[in-house]
Amino acid sequence: MKKELTLSTSPFLHDSASTKWIMFQVIYALLPVIAAATFFFGLSALLLIAVSVMACLITERMFTKTRQQEASSLKDGSAVITGILLALTLPPGFPLWMAFIGGVAAIGMGKMIWGGLGQNIFNPALLGRAFLQSAFPTAITTWSVPDGRYFGLRGTNLALPFFQGESLDAVTTATPLALMKFQQEGTEWLSLLVGNTSGSLGETSAALLMLAGVYLGIRRVFDWRIPLSIILTVFLLSGVFYLINPERFPSPDFMLLSGGLLLGAVFMATDPVTSPYTSKGIWYFGFGIGFLVVLIRLFGGLPEGVMYAVLLMNSVTPLLNKFTRRRVYGHLKNG
Repeated sequence: MKKELTLSTSPFLHDSASTKWIMFQVIYALLPVIAAATFFFGLSALLLIAVSVMACLITERMFTKTRQQEASSLKDGSAVITGILLALTLPPGFPLWMAFIGGVAAIGMGKMIWGGLGQNIFNPALLGRAFLQSAFPTAITTWSVPDGRYFGLRGTNLALPFFQGESLDAVTTATPLALMKFQQEGTEWLSLLVGNTSGSLGETSAALLMLAGVYLGIRRVFDWRIPLSIILTVFLLSGVFYLINPERFPSPDFMLLSGGLLLGAVFMATDPVTSPYTSKGIWYFGFGIGFLVVLIRLFGGLPEGVMYAVLLMNSVTPLLNKFTRRRVYGHLKNG
C-alpha cells in the first residue's frame, strides 16, 4: 500500500469555537437588547435594524470576488452583527436612508477596504456611526421619548433622501447624559437600569446589557478583562471627581448605567480583531477607553464619548501589541 506524506503548517491544534459559532453567540446575546429596543420604541427599532443589516449584507456581497468567498463572508454572521450594532447606536427617529448609508460605510470603509474579516483596524459599526455623526449631526442627535407606541413611526424614519421631511413625532427630549451635562438634571437609576429613557436603541436597558456580558463571558466569547477594566476605570475615575465636587460631576453609578458605556464595553471594545491580544495590552486598552470616556463626558463638548474612546484606542492597538508582547524564551529582551 502506497503511503503519502502530508505536510502542513501551524497551527496544528484548533479550538472547537469557529468564527461562525462566536458570531452567532454574539447575535444570541443581542436578541434581548433588540427586544427591549422594540418594546420601548416599537416598529422604528425593527425597521432601523433591518435596513442597517440589509445595507451591510449588500455591501459585503459587492466586495466579494468569488462564490466561495461570498458564501463564507455572508454566512459567518459578521456583517449581521455589524448591522445590528450600528442600528443600536442610532436614535429611534433616524431616517432609514441614512441608516442604509451608515451600513454601507461600516462595511465598505470599516472592514472591506482593509482586506475583510480579521484585517480591519477599527470597529466597523462604530466607524459607520462616526461617519453618520459627521454627515448628519442633527438627525443623529434628535431623540424620541419611549411612549409605548409599537406600530407608530418616529421622527423622520420615512423621510426622502436629501429632503427635509416633516417630523412624524413632535415629542423629543434630551438623553440622560445631555440633561446631566447641560442642565445638571439627574435621572433615576431605576429608569436607567430598566431602560425607560430616551437615547439610542442600544441604550435601552443597562440590566440586559450586563446580563448579555455575563452570558458572553461564560461562553468565553470575549476577554472579560476588557469590559472589567473599562467599567472599573470609569467607576473609580468618575468617583474621584464626584467626591471633589458632587454638585458639578455625576455619580459613578450614573456614569456606568447611562449612555452607551455598557453597549460599548460589552459588544464594541471586545471585538477580538480591533483589541490587543497581549495580557498587559488588554488592561491598558480598557483603562484607556475608560479614561477617555470620563474625560470626554465631563470636559468635552459632547455628552457622550464611548464611540470616540473605542475608536481612538483601536488606533493604538498595534502599538500596545508591539510594546507589551512577551519576550520569547531564549531571546534577549530587545532582540
